[in-house]
Amino acid sequence: MQHRRLGNSGVEVPAVGLGTWQVLDVRGREQEEARHEVVEAALDSGTNLFDSSPMYGEAERVLGGALKKYGRDRATVATKVWTSDDREAEHQIQRALDFFGGRVELYQVHNLVAIQKRLHMLEELKSEGKVVSIGATHYSRSAFPALMDVMSSGRVDFVQVPYNAAETAVAEEVLPLAKELDLGVIVMVPLGSGRLVRSAPSEKDLEPLREFGVETWAQALLKFVLSDERVSCAIPATSKPQRARENALAGGPPFFGEEEREYVSGLARRR
Repeated sequence: MQHRRLGNSGVEVPAVGLGTWQVLDVRGREQEEARHEVVEAALDSGTNLFDSSPMYGEAERVLGGALKKYGRDRATVATKVWTSDDREAEHQIQRALDFFGGRVELYQVHNLVAIQKRLHMLEELKSEGKVVSIGATHYSRSAFPALMDVMSSGRVDFVQVPYNAAETAVAEEVLPLAKELDLGVIVMVPLGSGRLVRSAPSEKDLEPLREFGVETWAQALLKFVLSDERVSCAIPATSKPQRARENALAGGPPFFGEEEREYVSGLARRR
């Protein structure tokens, strides 16, 4: 799998990471061990960036348990702080540091909540060596102007935004600024939160994409995003080890040209 530099942070990340929203929010030995197998499959496939948040229920804890089992030093952890309460923010951060061995490679302010205060907290952690890079996220197009103000402040190394073959607003608004500022871009919902893969195109429809290594519709959707050179990493979520392996294969060349991207976008908009 191809690795890409996360903007001016200098951090190298895989083109395909693993999102943990919903899929790692589980309790109980049987379910947790099943999710640990997903993390193991991802690691063995070269997917070593894992994105989480305290907003995702048990996901941070379950991910931390899996990495303790399979090798924390093999992983790049991207998690978030998400609260307007200062004391709760400290609690969230300490819990994450405990889950992930005292360090977080990519720490993000989730949905820009209390952004100035949280950036200050993360900057202190960065100075202490507990955080490597700082980022900001938002899922809503209406928040892009505020996100772009944060990007222009010089206080973040990367952003996380929604981008997929049916949702391309960031391509015109956020990504040009990210390129200008040399910021990394992590893409959330590259599969449309699963919506775009619930009804896959026919094998015949996928045939023109075979020469790009595409065997599944999910791989086509991931290559659509990763063929945009401004994107550092896409983070699809899955609860199945085999899907994690398949998704990882989309992270290597050859990537799509504009004609193929338009073709995939057309297929996606019919879903």
